[in-house]
Formats: sequence, C-alpha cells, structure tokens
Amino acid sequence: MSNIVKPRILITGATGQVGGKTIDFLSSYTSIEIVAAVRTQEKAIPFTEKGIETVILDFDDESTHIDAFKNIDRVFIVTAYTVDMLRQSKALLDNAKKAGVKHIVHLGACGPDDTTIGHWAWHQFVERYIEWCGFSYTHLRPQDFMQNLLGYGGKKAIENGILHHYVSEASMSWVDVDNVAEVAAITLALPEVHAGKTYRLGYDAKNFNEIATLMTSIVGKPFRYEPLSPDIFLQSMIEAGAEMAYMGCVYDHWKRYAAGTIPGADDTFDTFYQITGKQPVKWADFIEKHKAELDY
Repeated sequence: MSNIVKPRILITGATGQVGGKTIDFLSSYTSIEIVAAVRTQEKAIPFTEKGIETVILDFDDESTHIDAFKNIDRVFIVTAYTVDMLRQSKALLDNAKKAGVKHIVHLGACGPDDTTIGHWAWHQFVERYIEWCGFSYTHLRPQDFMQNLLGYGGKKAIENGILHHYVSEASMSWVDVDNVAEVAAITLALPEVHAGKTYRLGYDAKNFNEIATLMTSIVGKPFRYEPLSPDIFLQSMIEAGAEMAYMGCVYDHWKRYAAGTIPGADDTFDTFYQITGKQPVKWADFIEKHKAELDY
C-alpha cells in the first residue's frame, strides 16, 4: 500500500457552473484529492454519491472556515458577485493562512491591472491581498461568459430569436465556462508550473449582431439583436431589490461598453493554448455545441 500523501484541493463554489466543471476536470488527475465545499449537508449529497469528499463552508460564517481548511493544500476561491465578496474573501484568506493552505487559485474578472471598472477592480484588490498574505497563487481573469446568452439570473437571455443587451454595438471578448474550468483545474493540479501567473481568459471577440448572424447560420432559424438602454437594466435591478453596490457597477460598465470607453474591451488572448496545448472554444463552436438549447 502506498503511503504517499496526495495534495488536497478545496473547491469553493462547487455547486456552481465554474466550480462544478472544475471538479469534473480535476477528476482525471490521480495525483490529487478533491474536496468540495458546500453550505449544507443536502448540497453534499451529489458529491458524496460520486465519491467526492465534502466539507461545510459558509463564506459568511467564519466558524466554518478553519475546519473546512483543515489538511487542505490548495484552494479555488469562487465568490458571488456582490460587494460582500471583499469581506468574504479577506476572511477566507485570513483563515486559510492560519490553517496552512499554500496555493490559491482565484476566479476574478475582466480587465488589465489599471482597470477603473468598479467590480473588476474589487477582484484585483482580492488578488493583491492574496499576494500580500504570502500565498503561492494563480489569478484567473475571465472575460464575458458565452453561457450568459443561454440564460442569466434564472432567465432566458434570448426570446424567440431576439437577443437583448445593453452595450449597443460594442464588440466584447468572450470565453466558454468549460475553458475557464479547465484552466482552473490545471492551475490547481500543477501550481509549480502556474504559480505567480495572471491569466486573462478571452478567446473570441464579437458584437451581438455578429453573434446573431452566426446563430442564424448554425441553428437555421432567424436571430436578431435589439439593443436596450442601460437605464432599463438599472431600473429592473432597482425594482427587483438587487444589491445596488454591485449592480451600480454593472450599470456603469454597460454604459461604458456602449460608449466605447473601455480600453481593450474586445482584446483576446492565447493563454488557453499556452496552458492546455488546445484551441479554445470560439462562438461558432459554442453555438454548434448548444444548438438544441438555442433552438426555438
């Protein structure tokens, strides 16, 4: 019997899209052990049925942190998109440091180091705190998720072939969640290769008219883009009682996309090929893969 102790990797956000897919990719590595962080025992059931260890971790309950981080070597931090992420991330990192965690992979947001987009900058403050704490680290900065056009906030993003958004004719940089998760898995499994790196993840630049044209061609039914004013987004968030510290930032960045005042909004990168040796998903690939979901 081998007495080799395998590195243990804790995945926060395990029940979400990126966290769940990251676990799927990590499952192919026999050199590590996966631990899924969940908020309740009920949410642990799907993982335990697959033989994946779980721990209870509540970002807002610091009494759960130390036990969750016990004997953990590496952590994937995925926080919700609210201003609370700043407080939550600091508490998580402070307690991870006390527990002896060595390597942090952080899922951040778009933008270069000098971004002035509010919620993108919040993630960069978290990145700097990770570094200040002395962790080995890899920072991931995904661009806009392609999956947002399948649905966002529990609602369909496309109705009867009509795409609505708040960015006018702006071209944006896009990434498939699967590609983000695969990069996360690799950087967690191989920190010796990826420590100290910041990876921007965006691989196809398109505006919504171009995306609608591709959907029409591939799905075989008409799609079109109808831009909406960012003010409509703001009002809908207010009426929904959303947390406006974050949604105000989102409103501001939709306005800036629409006005063309976000430098490098459509920048794309070669990081996926560098990390995986494979080509990333482009919009044509994504639409083909999700053709049945896009059909109407």
